[in-house]
Amino acid sequence: MNPVIWHNPRCSKSREALALITARGLNPTIVLYLEAPPSAAEIRLAAKTLGVSLREMIRSKENAYCDLNLDDPSLSDERLAKVMAENPALIERPIVFARGKARIGRPPEAILEIL
Repeated sequence: MNPVIWHNPRCSKSREALALITARGLNPTIVLYLEAPPSAAEIRLAAKTLGVSLREMIRSKENAYCDLNLDDPSLSDERLAKVMAENPALIERPIVFARGKARIGRPPEAILEIL
């Protein structure tokens, strides 16, 4: 099964991760997650597969992070996943899924261990 990448073509790290995948002769499924955001359930599953908390998947430097008061530690995972689904720019990128595992491509070379 080929890898899946949650990809933002405007992001250099995402482009680098995609290049690493294709350089290995793999034909990934590219999910343009800003155009077709994952559901809250898919985001929770991604966090589980990554082995990280939802907070570790959030881009805290995005304006929406402050605007939506996401630094509030009392926010539930359900709420965080819902907000991330509604504001996909908050999702850390890129995320690559392969062989039942996932990695955030920061740095892009982090994805190599699952390819």
